[in-house]
Amino acid sequence: MAPNEIDDPGDSDELFADWMRQNLDRAAEHFAVRVVGEPVLGWRQRSIGAAVLGAEGPRWLRVVSAEIRWAEGDRWTGNADANAITGVRKPRVLGLVEWELAETRRQRAELMTFVPGQRCSDTDVLRDEVDLPEQWWSELRTALETIRMVPTLRLRNDEPDIQRAVRKKLGHELDVQHWDTVHGDLHWANLVRPRFGLLDWERWGRGPAGTDAASLYCHSLLVPPIAAKVRETFADVLDAPDGRTALRYAAAQALHGVETGEHPDLADPLRELLAELDG
Repeated sequence: MAPNEIDDPGDSDELFADWMRQNLDRAAEHFAVRVVGEPVLGWRQRSIGAAVLGAEGPRWLRVVSAEIRWAEGDRWTGNADANAITGVRKPRVLGLVEWELAETRRQRAELMTFVPGQRCSDTDVLRDEVDLPEQWWSELRTALETIRMVPTLRLRNDEPDIQRAVRKKLGHELDVQHWDTVHGDLHWANLVRPRFGLLDWERWGRGPAGTDAASLYCHSLLVPPIAAKVRETFADVLDAPDGRTALRYAAAQALHGVETGEHPDLADPLRELLAELDG
């Protein structure tokens, strides 16, 4: 594989984005595929992905970049590890390659199966009502039940990390009684329609029971009809003690996003939810 044209992406957002596009081109050359879709940059430009076409048909190519000290562990290998999960409409990693830049950053490229459809939202938080058939909601429910039963030693976050984050945001710890396997990053930008599909498996692993339903509910609060539908679909989960704990956990995580400027309009609905839970 040829070296990147940019040897050091530096601190410029524009320069870094150009460098990530070069990483995508480099990975496409390695896998002998052609980029045919508009590249999409992920959170804080940490990753880039695009639809590609090769001899075997349409695929999805994703490249993630991190400082070498962070390029390891469950999150780094999450998408490939998720190949162990079957029975859910999701991407499957077909091939991967890693390379380093000047002993400072490591890149990981993953060639995956392509899941056709449109993302339910361009952002994690839903801001417009979306028309989803009952079959979609049924498949979402079935998918989370399937994931819940997958045995794994992976951790979304361990309990000390969870308690530290929640204590910082809410001023108290949580009584986490039960743990399940969870997707760990369930929001509207990771869900596909009109046919159900679930993307981005970096963070899956063991987490507090009810985490996924609680996360989706918190990311739905700006669209009350959809929030009500999430609550209805997962009533048995969210109304149980474990679910109320998961809602506090998900709300604390979302409030962290508010503090970093990701979705300031969600602040008041989240605080109202927490007041309801504590009432």
